[in-house]
Amino acid sequence: MFNVQYFLEFEQPLSEIENKIEELRNTKSGSAIHILNEINFLKKQSEKLTIDIYSKLTPWQIALIANHPKRPYILDYINNIFTDFHELHGDRMYFDDQAIIGGLAKFDGFACMIIGHKKGRNPEERFLHNFGNPRPEGYRKILRLMKLAEKFNIPIFTFVDNIPYINSKIDENKIEKSEFIGQNLCLISRLKVPIISTIIGESGSVSSLVLSIGNRVLMLKYSIYSLISSEIFDSKFWNNLDKKSDEALPITANKLKELGLITFVVNEPIGGAHRYPNSMYKILYNTLDETLRFLKNMTPEQLVNQRMNLLLSYGYFKNL
Repeated sequence: MFNVQYFLEFEQPLSEIENKIEELRNTKSGSAIHILNEINFLKKQSEKLTIDIYSKLTPWQIALIANHPKRPYILDYINNIFTDFHELHGDRMYFDDQAIIGGLAKFDGFACMIIGHKKGRNPEERFLHNFGNPRPEGYRKILRLMKLAEKFNIPIFTFVDNIPYINSKIDENKIEKSEFIGQNLCLISRLKVPIISTIIGESGSVSSLVLSIGNRVLMLKYSIYSLISSEIFDSKFWNNLDKKSDEALPITANKLKELGLITFVVNEPIGGAHRYPNSMYKILYNTLDETLRFLKNMTPEQLVNQRMNLLLSYGYFKNL
């Protein structure tokens, strides 16, 4: 059974079937055996329809799934995949940027560092966490936690999931942000510990690049990843918002895998991680475990060289 009763526009046929199932569960008349048989029949119809819908999703529909309000976010994965999480905060130079969450934890019994975007769920939380878009203090937090992980020789798990937004006002921290982004990229590329980056939801800002420079970059099947939002891309290149970027701007996992910008596509349960979160936690745990076992066999020099090669490959093009 679905974990939530919230359906996107293209899922309305599923909504109708689920409503019929709910009506049958609440009915007090008729044979119990007949009602049970009817419910089982409708469930099978729902499963078939779900497979059919999710087998031919458009990039725009995948973007809607990535932004689903019930989609698991970083705290859900921390609580269900890791143990003994102890959050670490900012450097106290100004304030603790709540767009970034990080801290020490255990994965499969071994110490590790977790860092990721914390965008919040409801409007109040999202304003508090700045939609998961870090300020300069957030970049300093990332630097501090990654240096700490290298000092104690423990692996780093990063999670990418923030909400791109267009700010019409001049950003007074723009230059300072750019400096910290550069510092982060320089440090991350040279860390001598394994880094596994996972894109779990949506992304459309350059801050995502900081947390996605890993030895392995994983991406959930129904997530999207870009350094510019579709809306900004449309307004700058097409001068309208008619979703032309769906085809011109590669944002889906399979397309990015073809371009070599991510390492591995993590399959989601049919219907998405938001409907079957427990299954998603198990799938991602197994993938992270297998990936970490592989990276542990690499020397620090190999880890650095591989990460540098990945970073330098961005922007590669060929003339046609």
